[in-house]
Amino acid sequence: MNENDTTRLSRLTAILTQLQTKRLLTAAELANRFSVSTRTIYRDIKALEQAGVPVLTEEGKGYTLMEGYRIPPVMFTEKQANALILAEQLVLKNKDASFVEDYLEAINKIKAVLGNNVKNKAELLTERTRFSQNVNSERNSNNLSDLQFALTNFYLIRIEYTNEADKSSERLVEPFAILSTQENWLLVAWCRLRDEFRYFRLDRIKKLEILSEKFNPHKMTLQEYFDKHY
Repeated sequence: MNENDTTRLSRLTAILTQLQTKRLLTAAELANRFSVSTRTIYRDIKALEQAGVPVLTEEGKGYTLMEGYRIPPVMFTEKQANALILAEQLVLKNKDASFVEDYLEAINKIKAVLGNNVKNKAELLTERTRFSQNVNSERNSNNLSDLQFALTNFYLIRIEYTNEADKSSERLVEPFAILSTQENWLLVAWCRLRDEFRYFRLDRIKKLEILSEKFNPHKMTLQEYFDKHY
């Protein structure tokens, strides 16, 4: 295999990854991304089709993969996918642009193997997670993964919570967002006891139970929440 063949094989693999990552891509977008002509992209798409990849053409819109088609090198559980999305938020705070670019390329390949259902939940989690550098490296909470799962699946949770005065109470809450301050992880949730949105520090949640009851998703973004309440 010569250098040109190697380059083309690498591009075909990358195009397939992109098609799995995004629902619709145009020839112009692909040509720009890989610095080739649209004619080359047409040939590449034809090569993928001849190899048995079900690439569909939406007239006037672009290329998409047949729903359900995946070539997963590894399967991720929903919680594993959530952990990767959280890691993405942390990496985006890095000051080194090249490192961020390399990581985003890697995370795109990971997202490509996610089914649409998990991918939609991952996108919701991305929108509902905010991070600022946490200087406290001590692992003082074991609830983050369960909270991510409850948030993206709209499950009501029951928590045993201890406030600043060291007073414990049981709450039924609807998880809305997860934030990180300089020192703590915070859960933003609708508290049914107080009938309003409240912050809960994760290190003060002594017990957490995901209930089978679901709640109606709150129809606003995290930014809209900040605009309304602050």
